[in-house]
Amino acid sequence: MNLQSIDLEVVDLCRSVASFIQTERENFDNTRIEQKEKFNNLVSYVDKESERKLVAALSKILPQAGFITEEGTVEQSQSNEYNWIIDPLDGTTNFLHGFPLYAISVGLSYKNEVILGVVHDGVHHDSYHAVRGEDAQCNDKKIRVTKSQSLSESLLATGFPYFQFDKTEAYLNIIKIFLDKTHGIRRLGSAAMDLAYVASGRLDGFFEYNLSPWDVAAGAFIVQQAGGKVTDFSGGTNFLFGGEMCASNTQIHPAMLEVICSTWK
Repeated sequence: MNLQSIDLEVVDLCRSVASFIQTERENFDNTRIEQKEKFNNLVSYVDKESERKLVAALSKILPQAGFITEEGTVEQSQSNEYNWIIDPLDGTTNFLHGFPLYAISVGLSYKNEVILGVVHDGVHHDSYHAVRGEDAQCNDKKIRVTKSQSLSESLLATGFPYFQFDKTEAYLNIIKIFLDKTHGIRRLGSAAMDLAYVASGRLDGFFEYNLSPWDVAAGAFIVQQAGGKVTDFSGGTNFLFGGEMCASNTQIHPAMLEVICSTWK
């Protein structure tokens, strides 16, 4: 299997679907917004149609692969050796409000380990991508995580949950500590873009819970290929399906986990 060739095909596909998304944003029909089972978890016809376009094309690129997708427009499978893990529009709320930061996220896993990732920022026309064993890139330029040595010189990002509110107080306590110890915290509204920015050195670290595999599969892999470290909140490897993630430039990772574990149970 030529992962580099597949990577280029997926990048081109994401650019094409991103053009559709941008066209729809210009003429968006606000009456076609749906709310999923959880409050503030929104979906639009653009999410669903984008996923259908991605699934149709990816099925041709790698016919033997299954799918794990946010919108469920195709039969879901974790039993295949290969699986595409897709978020067709990460940052839907941003998109619905015209806030210009959202992305397409496509990961390819082999036996539940990601081997290819693409995060495409269609607003700024940037493709963050990587394949196993190769350097991460933004478009055609190599990207690397930052070299910050401490929290005191770091800029972090996080997201706010829309369910599991019983953990809100503990999570806000973590944020308070980080606000005191870092240059600040940003909330971008797209985990895929948070991770792409860690990989490209715009952020030093990212942490969040209530995450789904399609939110993070591609971005976490790109961080790793850019020299970064990704774990769950306990420092383990269950970040793809475990719902919680800490990603950083490696140097500040122990300090981030220490803060998180000080209040997170």
